[in-house]
Amino acid sequence: MKKTIKTLVAASVAGSIAVGAVAYLGLVNVGADDPHFPAVHAFLAMVRDRSIEVRSKDIAVPNLNDETLIKAGAGNYNSMCIGCHLAPGVAETELSQALYPAPPNLAKVGIDGSPAAAFWVIKHGIKATGMPAWGKSMGDPYIWGMVAFLNQFPKMDAQQYQALVASSGGHEHGGGETRMHNHEGQHSSPKAGHHAQPETSPDHHASNTLDTSTGANHHGDSTSTTVHHEADMMPSNNSNADYHATEPTQQEQAPTAPKTHTHANGKEHLHDS
Repeated sequence: MKKTIKTLVAASVAGSIAVGAVAYLGLVNVGADDPHFPAVHAFLAMVRDRSIEVRSKDIAVPNLNDETLIKAGAGNYNSMCIGCHLAPGVAETELSQALYPAPPNLAKVGIDGSPAAAFWVIKHGIKATGMPAWGKSMGDPYIWGMVAFLNQFPKMDAQQYQALVASSGGHEHGGGETRMHNHEGQHSSPKAGHHAQPETSPDHHASNTLDTSTGANHHGDSTSTTVHHEADMMPSNNSNADYHATEPTQQEQAPTAPKTHTHANGKEHLHDS
């Protein structure tokens, strides 16, 4: 028995040294374009699923049929998630194809039967993947809104999805919102502006459209894009002097003639200035 234990310990030590050597020598390819071996992938998936299950088991789930929650979730999903997790009528994006592990198409799987787990993942994210911890900027009620929306998501077609997003408040979750590239416009949603701006707003997001199959400019026409970016680069009023420092002065544009006057004796006198 002691011999068996010693053999197992020795084998474990040798195995640990071998694994450490492989890692230290850089033999493991961490490139996202080189998938894990099937056994490694299965192990990591098991670790992920069990971790989420254990940590979400005691989370109380609210009423996911609340229309207010669903609408709020639709607006935030369209602004924050569609680039990776897609939507009805939206083709795969550059981001969704490039990430590894590949993000699931939530228009098909929704919350996958576990609202508590979906809430936990949205709030805390998942290490070493492209899934952010949205809880750093989003309050729990807004996260539940996304869960409520995802619970309905697989039942929607493109028209229903766009109508729901249009009726939502857009990108709003109680503070911490950033001026993100407008995913509503990128994917042909009728909702203008991810900050719930009125249709008459001059904001450049109001007319954003993008056909994902063609990769057209998601900032609208080239004129509006140019105006927007030029406006961003304009200095504040406090820096107008610097901004115009290279413009020619009035003297440079039209030098003044020298000043002269005539004395009583008929002689002209030239002033230096």
